Amino acid sequence: MSTLEDYITHFEQLADGLGLEYYPVDFELVPQNFMLEIAVYGVPVRMHHWSFGLRYIHQLLHQNMGHSRIFEVMFPGDPCRAYMMNQNSLAENVLVAAHVIGHADFVRRNALFERFLNMAGGRILEQSAARAHRLELALARHGQQEVEAVLDAALALEPHIDIQKDLYRAPYPEAGQRPPAAPGPFQQRYQILPGEAPPAAPATEHPALPPYPEYDLLWFIARHAPALQAWERDIFLAVREESFYFYPVHACQIMNEGWASYWHARLLREADFLPHALYLQAVKAHSDVVRPYAGEHQLALAVNPYHLGYSMWERIIEQQGIDAARRICSEEDDFGFLRNYLDADLAAELGLFSYQARKDGETRMLSRDLHDVREAILGPKYNYGAPRIAVERVQEDRSLILRHDHASDGRGLDLAAAEQVLNYVARVWRKPVTLHTVDFRGLPRLLTVNAPGTAHTTAEPA
Repeated sequence: MSTLEDYITHFEQLADGLGLEYYPVDFELVPQNFMLEIAVYGVPVRMHHWSFGLRYIHQLLHQNMGHSRIFEVMFPGDPCRAYMMNQNSLAENVLVAAHVIGHADFVRRNALFERFLNMAGGRILEQSAARAHRLELALARHGQQEVEAVLDAALALEPHIDIQKDLYRAPYPEAGQRPPAAPGPFQQRYQILPGEAPPAAPATEHPALPPYPEYDLLWFIARHAPALQAWERDIFLAVREESFYFYPVHACQIMNEGWASYWHARLLREADFLPHALYLQAVKAHSDVVRPYAGEHQLALAVNPYHLGYSMWERIIEQQGIDAARRICSEEDDFGFLRNYLDADLAAELGLFSYQARKDGETRMLSRDLHDVREAILGPKYNYGAPRIAVERVQEDRSLILRHDHASDGRGLDLAAAEQVLNYVARVWRKPVTLHTVDFRGLPRLLTVNAPGTAHTTAEPA
């Protein structure tokens, strides 16, 4: 009787024959509680923080109520690391193994993954464990209250990176770094005319900080907070590095899960080494993974990325061929994938629509228009799912001015939540912090924190 390890070896050989070019995968069976911790913390060993405890309770309740189940967690890299739950049935783990090979192929092909893995490195587990160790040293030296205040701020700003910039950025140019241009022939003659005094030295000006709107809040605070200590800076940069590593997972979720689902289904179909009963059980698990959340003849208010991505890749491969699909896999993220390849026919076939959920509990369908459907799916993914906030300037007294680019992200802020985040920022900036934003109705608002715990909101002058 074959073991899971045997089936994985056969799947790898079959994948090679089908043209998959995947990073090698280290598979590991782990108990349920360990898998739950990975799902909550993001990695097996990470910096400790109270918010992860809340997430753990939330995930545990959902799992016990049957609303969610974790089959596997995979970390991209070379090699990839895949954790499978030892309480899964053999058929489920056979499906998971084929699915993970599909993920590993996507990660190696996709340009966004390639760029971010080159910057952040492909050894996230070791890097995260090293950061957790440094945090333990900081806890021993500075105490839980001090360290937790810094982690509160860093994790509150976790999505606020600038993905257009590099992970390891150079500092802003200093004033006077650029040498003056050499004088031309006319300037040289003018300078030696009789009676001409030498030009006065230009007045020293302090360069604007930042020299342009800065959207990488974690980097800016780590670099320019007036009184940040080295260990505090290290925490901000550690959270930022992990955000860079996980960004492609967020930005390619529909593509990636759909690609892995397409290949696990194809590998299962062509796996003549699987016993018939095991194959049927694995196919049943596949059907559960790629179906919409709602039952038959019901409406689902959330998109299952496995279902949508799988349906799109099947349509693309059927109409354009596997070579075109591999090119798309290399070039796109979810934004380009949905805008270029989710057509009206498929959207209608899948029953997709946009809707509005009101605070009074009323939910109503807004549109089945293809543009509206695409943007309803992609809107929460823009800018890592966070409001687009920029550092506008640091004033002479070192107070910090932030501005919400609400025109780009199309959202107003929950002012109570924004005040809490601003309080966190003020703890580490240690000078007044102000945010220009709008509320959920689009009305201008000004949030100010002069000292931690003193946030207040006013209407911004028209």
